Amino acid sequence: MNNANHRASSVNGTWGPDGVAFFIIQGLADLGEEKMTLFVILLLGYIIILGGNSMIIFVALTDPKLSSPMYFFLYNLSSVDILFTTITIPKMLSGFLTDVNTITVPGCFLQMHFFVQLGVTAYAILTVMAYDRYVAICNPLRYTAIMTRPVRMLLVAGAWGFGAFCTLPATSMSWQRPYCGPNVVRNGWCDLSSVRRLVCANTSVDNLVSVFFAILALFTTGVLILISYVLIGVSISRMGVAQRLKAVGTCAAHLTVVSISYGSASFVYISYRVGNFSPEVRIVVSVLFSALTPFLNPLIYSLRNKELRESIRRTLSRLRPAAVFPTKDVNSVS
Repeated sequence: MNNANHRASSVNGTWGPDGVAFFIIQGLADLGEEKMTLFVILLLGYIIILGGNSMIIFVALTDPKLSSPMYFFLYNLSSVDILFTTITIPKMLSGFLTDVNTITVPGCFLQMHFFVQLGVTAYAILTVMAYDRYVAICNPLRYTAIMTRPVRMLLVAGAWGFGAFCTLPATSMSWQRPYCGPNVVRNGWCDLSSVRRLVCANTSVDNLVSVFFAILALFTTGVLILISYVLIGVSISRMGVAQRLKAVGTCAAHLTVVSISYGSASFVYISYRVGNFSPEVRIVVSVLFSALTPFLNPLIYSLRNKELRESIRRTLSRLRPAAVFPTKDVNSVS
């Protein structure tokens, strides 16, 4: 009877008499008094992420002066950043306020899948934006003819498709594995590698698949971005000083975001494999650096892009209540 139950659990992965009914997110439960400090920091950061990225989406959709393809890709990146942080941060915040932070088995795997997919999709959109900058600088006369609306939609759809392609194999394999013993996820969310440690079976193939698709995602996007900027650099070297400064200005924000994204990912990877860091410190590093790029994106583009900055200023001035800032027409009537 026990053998039959075990086989049933192995077939459907998480369901069955021997399968776990839920997972416990360990998070930072052992942090002590510093837990509330981190709660406040994370809450404020999440509010800024929502507000900043929502503002970019709003102005890009409503301001006719921001109709270029660059802003189309930018508000798509902001949308991904909002979803990416919403997948994990609200659940983590609720975990700070409860003694035990639990998540259902389907909820855990959905969180895992979309966290990985949205992360890869963000890198893919950054790659698309690098191509957009390449076309704008190296083929300025054909820019509008190349970056038509159907092409833009196809590029964004390709970014989402690439994210799904690199995510589905590893997460679907994890879903099919048996979970019949411990159910404590030693991370701030249902991270793929953390959940895999709870599998009651050999996960060698799973590890190989995960590493392969992780390398594929990072290597493909990284190489394409690098090629784009090498070609941009060659084109810029042939320009005059004024044109060169203008071209560098159009790439500065994107290049800064790319550097921070890949730099933070590398830092998290190294910190997990080098040094004797405690589990709590590793979780804090993972959380802060996963939220770093969505947090900084609106700030970087607002500071380095004059057109976007002026659009935000115009939007904020339009949203001011008329009662607080009465116009001359109202005063003349009264």
